[in-house]
This record gives sequence, structure tokens and C-alpha cells, in this order.
Amino acid sequence: MFLVFIAAGLCIVSCAPKIVKPVGEMDTPEHHFYTGMKFLDQGKYADARKEFNQSIALNPKFSKAYAGNSLVNAYQGDFKAADDSMKKAWSYAESDSEKLFVHICRIRLFTLSKADKDWLDDAKKEFNKAIKIDSGSAAAYYFMGVAFKTALNFADAGQMFRQVLDINREYVKEADAEWNLSQKIQRAMPGTVAGKKIALLERITRADAAALFMEELKIDVLYKKRTPKTFDNTFKDPEKAKAAASPAPRAATDIAAHPLKADIEGILQLEIRGLEAYPDGTFRPNDMVDRATYAMMIEDILIKVTGDSTLATKFIGSTSPFPDLRSDLPYFNSVMVVTSRGIMEAKDITTGEFGPLNAVPGVDALLVIRKIKEELKIF
Repeated sequence: MFLVFIAAGLCIVSCAPKIVKPVGEMDTPEHHFYTGMKFLDQGKYADARKEFNQSIALNPKFSKAYAGNSLVNAYQGDFKAADDSMKKAWSYAESDSEKLFVHICRIRLFTLSKADKDWLDDAKKEFNKAIKIDSGSAAAYYFMGVAFKTALNFADAGQMFRQVLDINREYVKEADAEWNLSQKIQRAMPGTVAGKKIALLERITRADAAALFMEELKIDVLYKKRTPKTFDNTFKDPEKAKAAASPAPRAATDIAAHPLKADIEGILQLEIRGLEAYPDGTFRPNDMVDRATYAMMIEDILIKVTGDSTLATKFIGSTSPFPDLRSDLPYFNSVMVVTSRGIMEAKDITTGEFGPLNAVPGVDALLVIRKIKEELKIF
């Protein structure tokens, strides 16, 4: 019997997690955890996991390290492993600080996984638990703001980011940028899900531009209502008339599997300058749109909707007010048309540069469409 107890004791010792002895003053669970969080914020997930694992090796019951590993798994798309790690994090959470951190990490996990239709409600529950522990937790407000933003609820997102700024402790710089973005999106007032999603993009593609014109501006309907009609009642020989008829816009060869195919096909029918198919028959939906090309698109839309063909040459021969825009460039007139009407503006107010080759952020593209609607009194 004595030998049985000894054997059982040895088994317990051998089966328990092995604790690694620290090799220096900074070789602590807390230090490796904080280093891991820095790597996580930088997107260096392998390095972050290494630090979290080292933290756990030094203290197998260190709750925050398990929560950190959960986020690494989530960012890498392994949500099953993320959930398992988060359960361990909660099982070892004893102090308010540890419980608060797990609640915040759960907000982030629900936001990343969107596992079911109630994910936002689940995130809200974790947020409420977090601020019950610490009503001044900037991290809780910040990541709940990110959750609302991900759910395309920009009003509530803005309120959360504003609260982070009022607390003025952590995530101030990040919250300031997010709050400004949420304010711009609310001013742009996207009315469709596609528009709200595109609003979050740092740069739009040709496919995104097509979707915005078709869904937010409803340009096909606008053209039917606003494009001046012309009638030619003179007699024409049927055969000659058929031969002289304009060829139908060529269908693009590279959009068959694109999720915005319907919008792209609609735009191709309208033949908007700067958004046509290329000579080789491709549309290149994933190519980025720069500010100069976007100005050309807007100019073409204004000409067709207003019937004012003089806009196409209105500023030719004028002096450029922008230091980075020569008056002999092919898109100079377009830029002048849209800026003179306040539809687009200088990229850098300090230097006065227009930034013609800069990318067009989604929210800026939407603000331009909003201004077109206001000018044409479309609401």
C-alpha cells in the first residue's frame, strides 16, 4: 500500500505542468506577457505566441498569458483554439485585473470571430462586466468601439471612442483616429451595407467605385432622370442606320467570379470616363483608384447629368492653383471642375497639394458622392 501511495505521488508530480526557472531579473511572466502584447499589436503573431508561452512556462496559472494566446489564435483564424485558451484564461483569473483583462479579450474575440448572429450582444455583455469592475477602463471602451465599428454601427462606435478620449489614459491616439473616422462616415451618410463596408477601406478599388456609383448614387436611375434626351426624326436608311449605330459596351472578361459583378456590369453600360473596360477587354476590378482618376469620373458624371458639355474644357489654359498639378496634365480640367465646386478639395491644406496620385479612402469617396447629391438636390 505504501508503494502505491509513492507511485501516485510520483505520477502527480510528473503530470503537473513543469515550471521553468527564470534566468534573469526580466525573465518574469509579467515581462514576457507585456512583450507579447506589444508583438500582438504589431501583428507579429509568432513572436507574440513565443512570449506568451514563455510567460506560461514561468507561471502555468498566469491567466493573462492564456488570454493573449487566445487572441493570437483568433488573429490567425483558429477560433477553436482561441476559445480553448480563453476558457483557461478565465479559469485562472483570480484578481479583478485578470478578470477585467479576460472580459476585454472576449470582446476582441467575439469581434474577430463573429461566430454567430448574436456576437455583438455577446460583446456588449462582456463590456458591461468589464466596466462593472473598472468604469474607467479605456481598453474596454476602445475595443467595444471597434466591435460597434465592425458591426457598421458608427454612431455607437463614435460614442465609445469619445469616451476613451475623455478618460485620456490608454489608446488615446488610436481612439482619436477612430473617432474622426466615425464622424466622417456619419457625415457621408452611407445608405447601403456595401457603402458602409467600403467606408472602412483605406483605399478603394475600381470595383468599389462601381459599387458606390451604382448603390449609393444610384447612377443608372439618375442618368435616366437627368440625362437630356435628343430626338432625330429625319429619315435614315435602315441598313445604314444599323451599321452606324454605336456598338454596345464590351463586357469585361475578368469579372465573372467577382462579388460586385452586377455593379461592374451596370457601370460598363454607362461608359463613365475612367471606369471603362480596358482595350484588352479587362476591367481590372482590384486596381486601386487614385484621386485624379476619381476626379475624372465625377467630372464625366456631372457633364452627363447636367448636360453641360462645356465643363470638359472649362479650365483648359488656366493656371493651376495646386503646386503638384501641372495645367497640361490630362486630368487637370477634371480636378479643377470638382474642386471649384467644392466636391473634392486639396489633400493637404497646409501645402495646398491636391495629391492626384494618392489613393482614395472609402469614406472620402462617400463624402464626394454626398456632395454630388447635395449639389444635384438628390436626397
